[in-house]
Amino acid sequence: MPVKIRLQRRGKKGKPFYWIVAADSRAKRDGKFLEKLGTYNPNTNPATIELNLDSAVKWLHFGAQPTETARAILSYKGALLKHHLDGGVRKGALTQEQADEKLAKWLEEKASKVNAKKDKLSKEKEAAKAKAIAAEKEVNAKRLAAAEEAAKAAEAEAAQEEAVAEAEAPATDENTQETEA
Repeated sequence: MPVKIRLQRRGKKGKPFYWIVAADSRAKRDGKFLEKLGTYNPNTNPATIELNLDSAVKWLHFGAQPTETARAILSYKGALLKHHLDGGVRKGALTQEQADEKLAKWLEEKASKVNAKKDKLSKEKEAAKAKAIAAEKEVNAKRLAAAEEAAKAAEAEAAQEEAVAEAEAPATDENTQETEA
């Protein structure tokens, strides 16, 4: 029975969520599987991956072949490195302690890279938010200035209309007085 380590799609339309599973290669994509090894959520930035490292390495030892995407995920989480180091231990090139030390060092470096990316993304998000707030304040200030200018123009227009009305009013009073006389 040829075994594949592959992704099994879950989630709703437009929001995929995957299980990482060991399954018979003849089974349907979302069908029967032998063991669930972890989850993969590409909707987050960076993508969220949870993987049972020991189970994944166990299936690799049994001869399971990962698909391209599953291989990338296993490599990202260190399962392929652990499988490689276990091969070195079996051949006698390394001791188990040396292999564990190399894996721990690699996982620590990987975690620091991921945390650096998360920090960078959060800083960019905060900077974009601050920029948007500054732009909004600028637009509001322009809007207030335009409203004040419009109010001043309306006052000036009203004052001008009053002056014209007052100037016309005495003239009409004189005309009415002349007609009465």
